[in-house]
Amino acid sequence: MRVLIVEDATDMVEAIAIRLGKSGMACDLADSCDTAEDFLAVHSYDAIVLDINLPDRNGTELLQDLRQRNDRTPVLMLTALFSVDDRVSALDLGADDYLVKPFDQRELEARLRALIRREADQKSEAVTLGPLAFHPATLAASLAGDQLVLTRREATLLGLLLRNHTQVLSKQRLYDGLFAFDDADVGLNAIELYIARLRKKLAGSGVSIETQRGLGYRICQDG
Repeated sequence: MRVLIVEDATDMVEAIAIRLGKSGMACDLADSCDTAEDFLAVHSYDAIVLDINLPDRNGTELLQDLRQRNDRTPVLMLTALFSVDDRVSALDLGADDYLVKPFDQRELEARLRALIRREADQKSEAVTLGPLAFHPATLAASLAGDQLVLTRREATLLGLLLRNHTQVLSKQRLYDGLFAFDDADVGLNAIELYIARLRKKLAGSGVSIETQRGLGYRICQDG
């Protein structure tokens, strides 16, 4: 899962990113609407955490721009404003949820997971390929009915491959789906490690991950 956090309070946002990162969410951090637009131009996100009061523009303006271009990414607004009218206005513009500052980070994480889970439920039920089934909402996978034991990143990678099983996915695309821009110490070769782990867990199942030299990877049924 990948989350964009648009907030100019550096200490708070870094603490949030650390907490969410430990629970399997890769976070990109933007301190203004313009920086957020730069991130959005090159990447898609599972959810956006958006502060209302930002240095260059009001966060609701960015929200309105997103919805006007039919970007339905779930948005959780952060606000220090207590007015009911302010909250109703944000929801009317297309926000999916909001939190009033100060808040408990555990609540933010729980609300984000609920938004992402709801979006996944709306998009798809289980994705299947032969005996392999993957449930996007819970990141759970099974082989012929038996649960696969996967780490969060293994499950996220498997989901990316399955949802795009008719395509060859480049190493860069898979990397972008697993890691945040700030994960500078994690190289592209990390993808090979996760692919190797998945291959080991899928061995003998009739489903395998092909390497297409110079292009990337594709999951498919054997034979």
